[in-house]
Amino acid sequence: MSDDHTHVQEFFGARAADWDSRFPDDGPAYTAAVAELGLSDGARVLDAGCGTGRALPPLRAAVGPSGLVVGADLTPAMLQAAVRAGRDRDGRLLLADVAALPLRSRSLDAVFAAGLVAHLPDPPANLRELARVVRPGGVLALFHPIGRAALAARQGRRITSDDLRAEPRLRPLLAGSGWRMTSYVDEDARFLALAVREG
Repeated sequence: MSDDHTHVQEFFGARAADWDSRFPDDGPAYTAAVAELGLSDGARVLDAGCGTGRALPPLRAAVGPSGLVVGADLTPAMLQAAVRAGRDRDGRLLLADVAALPLRSRSLDAVFAAGLVAHLPDPPANLRELARVVRPGGVLALFHPIGRAALAARQGRRITSDDLRAEPRLRPLLAGSGWRMTSYVDEDARFLALAVREG
């Protein structure tokens, strides 16, 4: 396991138990972002880096009982918190690295990824792996419940142009990884970039 993986597991593992209580008002933002995916009954969707599974209930509601919802995360403590919250009823939880997903190529209709991009050790390769498991025409949502400037202020830092989520960086990054960006919103209340799987 790389140092990047160890760092991510240590960071989120230490915060898993009280993660939801630290951000209790994010639910409506997750629901609104999931709605932007345009999922239909029976769709197959991955929540990549699912954490405590906050997106799983709205994803399940979007795809209905015949759809498939998978939540994958690298940190066991986050998945345990998802189970304690009962979110394993809304989707299958998978202890997995999004850099090497145990999923068939082109098997999914969509990927939802909240707060994931900043934690990817190799963003071009990791986004290509997400593209691998999505059918052509499928959708990717890169989401955060607050925008880049608000997040930087919360963390006591300045927003910088080298942030991977800045549109001038993110658009070519996605394009080089099999995705075409179709929408970009970065406002205080949310960050949401949508992309379509090319090919």
